[in-house]
Amino acid sequence: MSRIQLGFIPEPISAPLESVLPSRQPSAGLANSRKFKQIVSSIQEVGLIEPLSVMPEDKNLGGFVLLDGHLRLIALRTLGISHAACLVSTDDEGYTYNNRVNRLSALQEHYMIRRAMERGASPERLAKALGVNLSHIISKATLLDGICPEAIDLLKDQQFSPSLSRVIRRMKPTRQVECIELMLAANNITAAYAEALLAATPTDRLVEGKRRPRRVMASEEQIAKMEREMSNLQSRYKLAEQSFGQDVLNLVLARGYLAKLLENEGIMRYLLTHHPDLVKEFELILESVSLEQA
Repeated sequence: MSRIQLGFIPEPISAPLESVLPSRQPSAGLANSRKFKQIVSSIQEVGLIEPLSVMPEDKNLGGFVLLDGHLRLIALRTLGISHAACLVSTDDEGYTYNNRVNRLSALQEHYMIRRAMERGASPERLAKALGVNLSHIISKATLLDGICPEAIDLLKDQQFSPSLSRVIRRMKPTRQVECIELMLAANNITAAYAEALLAATPTDRLVEGKRRPRRVMASEEQIAKMEREMSNLQSRYKLAEQSFGQDVLNLVLARGYLAKLLENEGIMRYLLTHHPDLVKEFELILESVSLEQA
């Protein structure tokens, strides 16, 4: 059995930055960009977290070509740091592997900040390291306060702002789950949509002491109508969710049947002669419907 070769040597090495050559020129105005300032601030406060990715330029001379980490390299040199941790590639990979990395979800970012605080990092230090306001760190750290576990599970892979949490936590747990399911179904996970759902939430389903947004200028009759419509929408959503799997199966079976039907030359001749309009419709179904799209 052939062994899989690792793309990088597992243990990073400490390399002199003067021996690391960038593979591209930095863009103009880089030093004034927010991202670059965040990297500089982070390295000042907590050091280099992600090693540079390099490949040997010449094994005899000991130089390296930088594959990934150009901003980090410039930041390190700006701070006067002479050596840095580097991951050495075992072959010549010309792409930036960070392009294949899924960015952190809101919950992952929350857990990382909470973990850092539990290990002794103060919110002030984290704010300085990341180059953001202290209020931003606090809102991320308290992102899930007042949110029930079921709602958290629904949001685990989503990107959303702390403003959404501030709205959702005003509702009782069952209502939180309902609203998040509606937002996911509509692909609209925003604070504005949550505010609209909050406005249509009956008072008895709000957390004690919480009220609807003051800016919602609606009469009791309008609120009651919104509540009825939202209840109907939730019922239709639940019904569609229950039958979705069976509907997809039926659609796939129907598509397979139509494909075999149109492969039969005799049937095709008959349809083209007597029902050409049906042939066009069948062909459109075969072209537009697939299991992935369903």
